[in-house]
Amino acid sequence: MPWWMNGLAIPGVQLLLALAVASLVVLGVGESPFATLKVMLVGALDPQAGLSSTLYYATSLIFTGLAVTVAFHAGLFNIGGEGQAYFAGLGVALACLWLDGTLNAPLMFLVAILSAVLFGAAWALVPAYLQARRGAHVVVTTIMFNYIAAGLLNYMLAGPIRSTEGMAIETRPIAEAALLPKAQPWLQSMGIEVGPSYLNLSLLVALICVVLVWWLLWYTRLGYALRTYGQNPRAARYAGLSATSMIVIAMLISGALAGLMAVNDVYGAQGRLVLNYTGGMGFLGIAVALMGRNHPLGVLASALLFGALYQGSTDLQLEFPRISPELILVIQGLVVFFAAALDRLVRDPMERWYLRRQLKSVAR
Repeated sequence: MPWWMNGLAIPGVQLLLALAVASLVVLGVGESPFATLKVMLVGALDPQAGLSSTLYYATSLIFTGLAVTVAFHAGLFNIGGEGQAYFAGLGVALACLWLDGTLNAPLMFLVAILSAVLFGAAWALVPAYLQARRGAHVVVTTIMFNYIAAGLLNYMLAGPIRSTEGMAIETRPIAEAALLPKAQPWLQSMGIEVGPSYLNLSLLVALICVVLVWWLLWYTRLGYALRTYGQNPRAARYAGLSATSMIVIAMLISGALAGLMAVNDVYGAQGRLVLNYTGGMGFLGIAVALMGRNHPLGVLASALLFGALYQGSTDLQLEFPRISPELILVIQGLVVFFAAALDRLVRDPMERWYLRRQLKSVAR
């Protein structure tokens, strides 16, 4: 199949089917599907209102989606993005609280990136070792480590690093001199008017990661080795590849990518570490990777879609009180359902249609 068929046509039809079924759900609660869709689109894509927030949410989803993608190509299913982002958030907070009085903003930004990468990779190391050396399935161990990371973060925020000012369960704010400004003043200085949001330079880091992961997986020996092991572990071992090395390397890269979400939220957006800061983005990254066909460019497009759904749902709940947050989850679930679970339902007939057209054109 050509790239436009796999990358555009088939996902587009799957998205339309998901929206069609979601429209029936909206009708069921007594609202107009066209009115709700209009509100979501305006809320998500209006440059003066929600576009910058859409890009902010998409940034976190790019990181977690890429984390799932790298592990998937090595034959692993990393469900621990949430826990890896939790632990990376703790690392970023500790580094910033320790050094924000001595480092300026550009250096603090680099320290935050390094801390997120190291702490995220470290939290993925133990599940990787248990899978490679002890046979403990990575799905089980990463799920367990999500809860351990959440408990550890709760403990730290409840006592050792909690701010002494106010009642909120969070750290003290990072010093203003150590924080890079949000994207809004940067864009306004270039004559681009956008609404206030948490969008920051982490988006640029996410786009660089998309390119790097694409280059790693398809244009390096390591990427070829990871994909070879993922597609046929027995053949990879016969060719001399170490199963332990492939599993550990893939999970370290995956954990580092998931950890970068902390740069976007802890350093770039909030300027502090707050309780449950991930908001489920680590789990939603699984859906982003599945819909993006585990390709970095597909992850980018899928993250933008889910970011738009996430932001558009905020205005939707304000305009239509009968539409609950759970209904938004239903819409997101339908997108995943048609794009992943029912992939062959759309793909097989469209591929047959394309092949028949190709055969007819050759026959002429």
